[in-house]
Amino acid sequence: MDFSPAALILCSLLCSVAGQAPVVSVEPSTATVRQGESVSFRCQVRGGARPKLEWKRADNHALPDNVKIGPDGSVLTIAHARPVHQGQYRCVAVSSAGRSTATAVLNVKHAPKVRLVPAGPLRVRIGDPVSVECRATGRPRPTLTWKRQGSTLQLVTVEANDVNTIKWPAARPEDSGVYICQAENNEGVTEVKVVITVEGGPGAPLASVSATEMTVVEGQTVTMECQASGSPTPVITWSKLRAPLPWKHTMAGGVLTLTSVGRQDSGQYICNATNVHGYSEAYTQMEVDSPPYTTCLPDQVRLQPGDALRLQCLAHGSHPIRFVWTRVGRGNLPAGTETTKDGKLLNAHVKLSDSGTYKCVATNHIGSSEALAKVIIKA
Repeated sequence: MDFSPAALILCSLLCSVAGQAPVVSVEPSTATVRQGESVSFRCQVRGGARPKLEWKRADNHALPDNVKIGPDGSVLTIAHARPVHQGQYRCVAVSSAGRSTATAVLNVKHAPKVRLVPAGPLRVRIGDPVSVECRATGRPRPTLTWKRQGSTLQLVTVEANDVNTIKWPAARPEDSGVYICQAENNEGVTEVKVVITVEGGPGAPLASVSATEMTVVEGQTVTMECQASGSPTPVITWSKLRAPLPWKHTMAGGVLTLTSVGRQDSGQYICNATNVHGYSEAYTQMEVDSPPYTTCLPDQVRLQPGDALRLQCLAHGSHPIRFVWTRVGRGNLPAGTETTKDGKLLNAHVKLSDSGTYKCVATNHIGSSEALAKVIIKA
């Protein structure tokens, strides 16, 4: 059977298309999201017979559990992205004519994660060299700084290849302390501490505390213990950074006792051990948590029907603090009343029946307290 030239050309084109490997692309080719956000990539195919689509990670690891593939295989969605999900995702199209791939890149912004090498605590001798490396990961790339606890001065360090190193060619007793590496980017700030203790020569004092950090509740009695070695026996004293010791305190045998502590007593306490060979310091950081103390503003209000009602519940104490409003003797709040997380109660148009006493209860992890507001509505 003979074919016309036009028929032969058409057959050639059709056969060529049918025999072509699919051409694949992914949109978007690169995506950057914040940690916890979701993102989708679409695999687009041109040419050839309809292929079978498959998604893989470029490193051949299994797809994470939070990855969903659309019904036709073309759309890959990553829900609640985390840093571990960063990397390349490959769309593979396979047909009888061949195989093609296209790659998408996912970047996940996240707050820095910090690691110190060595992690400490470190004990070194006077004159020994000391160095601590601070390494951080994060996106965007974090900036690294070192500081000494209790000081706002930024320390001189050496930075190379995403590692910020603090160094002492020869350690001295006054170098003892708590040092903080801070990593910061647009997504947050992370700090890691290391305790460095410089021990003296024979007979030099060396102080240590039973707890370097403590969190206590307002009203408690707190004891801080300090011990010191050395010859002759060091004299131990206590002080507080940038403030006098609380007036309700006693010191005996290296033990500092604080009676009925308040939030104002939070801070860094310093044990100092001294003898003829020198001195040594050790530090305890104390934070005082307190239950909420609650007030209402105003505590009484007079309105007419149709007026707007606005009450504010205020609470001082350790955060986070949660606010709950109720109406005394009624339980549920009137229709149209709204409350906010920061303690407001709002009603745009009050009615006579909205009169009454409203109660705000403020709660944190220590306890709770309440305050009342009287609302009087008369025509």
